[in-house]
Amino acid sequence: MQYDVITLFPGIIEDYCSYSIMKRGVESGIISVNTVNPRDFTHDKHRRVDDTPYGGSSGMVLMAPPVFEAYESIEKLDNSEFIMLTPQGEPYNQKIAKELSSKSQLILLCGRYEGFDERIRLGLHPREISLGDYVLTGGELGALCIMDSVSRHLDGFLNKEESSLNDSFSEELEGRLEHPQYTKPQEYRGMKVPEVLLNGNHAEIAKFRHEQQILRTKIRRPDLME
Repeated sequence: MQYDVITLFPGIIEDYCSYSIMKRGVESGIISVNTVNPRDFTHDKHRRVDDTPYGGSSGMVLMAPPVFEAYESIEKLDNSEFIMLTPQGEPYNQKIAKELSSKSQLILLCGRYEGFDERIRLGLHPREISLGDYVLTGGELGALCIMDSVSRHLDGFLNKEESSLNDSFSEELEGRLEHPQYTKPQEYRGMKVPEVLLNGNHAEIAKFRHEQQILRTKIRRPDLME
């Protein structure tokens, strides 16, 4: 998977990808991460990428020309997807993460300020995705969330392939939340590991975990039970 991130703050993306599993994915060649700064495609001495909106309003708007040129500078692979991070987009979920993992390239456009010149949408036709019903200062966090969640579905990215299969919201769990997990010690501050997890009976353990998935989902996310 190749990630090309169009951002005014490439350091945010590059820094996150230099840690933990993302770093290991880059070093193993399972993923590659490239950043493209629209400021490098400006044509004035101030390298300006934003301006006041026509019609009047508070804040500044990302201009179309630098974004168009930044996008056009990226070499497109077959089976590529161009994504705009915006609160106006379709809500992101595990199903979309799994879908995007079948792509060979994701181009992610991160917004800033008060939003995008509408001609970016009209001219480049990105798929618009939102992390939820709230607004962030920029799209970098959203891009990183997509990169992280999509990468988990790539072959070899995780040490154990079944790790992603047991994630909350996964198809294997049929949309349920993951069951509770325990590790050593067996008792801590009066709280004990359930006995069923200690007896080595895999059928009983599976049954217990399945029941806990349903119970946890019913209590915490009843909307998923529908």
